[in-house]
Amino acid sequence: MQIFSTFETSGFLEMAISTLEKRGIPKESIFAVPLDNRQESRKMFDNLHRSDGTSLIDIGMGLATAFAVIGASVGFKLAWGPIFWGLIGAFAGFVLGFAIRLLVVLVIKKNKRVLKGKHSEVILIVDCEGAQAELVEDILWSHYALGVAKIR
Repeated sequence: MQIFSTFETSGFLEMAISTLEKRGIPKESIFAVPLDNRQESRKMFDNLHRSDGTSLIDIGMGLATAFAVIGASVGFKLAWGPIFWGLIGAFAGFVLGFAIRLLVVLVIKKNKRVLKGKHSEVILIVDCEGAQAELVEDILWSHYALGVAKIR
């Protein structure tokens, strides 16, 4: 039986391996594979097949609505009338909101665009007998494995 688990690179991984060896699992049956994490920065704009859940137009739509109402209200007193000034206000509000959101995402949250959460950095594969599987799984969970899977 093979048991796969993922760990962050930490002392808990080393302690899990040494505990497995103390409990009778030979060194030849334990295999650790380090993973290469993403080095390139994430893409800014979404496409049809991939979305990161960050919207760039949310602030722009809100400001477009507000500026359109203000532009239409003021437009009753101006030469072009409320419709044109409402459209001008909507366009100006959208551009301002989009620019604010783009600035926030590019400058302020630049470091947060990397993958969020904990990253699996090491895959630990343990080859053991079926009777030892429960013991191995308990050892891995007690040493803070991110995930564990058994294959018979």
